[in-house]
Amino acid sequence: MNRVNVNEQVAVTQMGFKKNLAAYPRRMEFRGTMYDFLDAGLRCLVSTGGRISEIITLTDGQSQFRLRTDNHGGNWTLLSIIS
Repeated sequence: MNRVNVNEQVAVTQMGFKKNLAAYPRRMEFRGTMYDFLDAGLRCLVSTGGRISEIITLTDGQSQFRLRTDNHGGNWTLLSIIS
């Protein structure tokens, strides 16, 4: 497995919803390439200095992507890619 730390903002171009109506990214654009995710992935909440972020691990069937959102306005950061 090869892990690449990215830490760059990305554009999430499509959202999906789980049965409990929790939103998750379905498609992301990163450096001109579109990635379609297979499912809702794993998620956890992180509190740092009074700010709450959500980290989601998703897969496109070949690689794992770890994304972070601040839950305020839809800003998404791609933290890492594992292939």
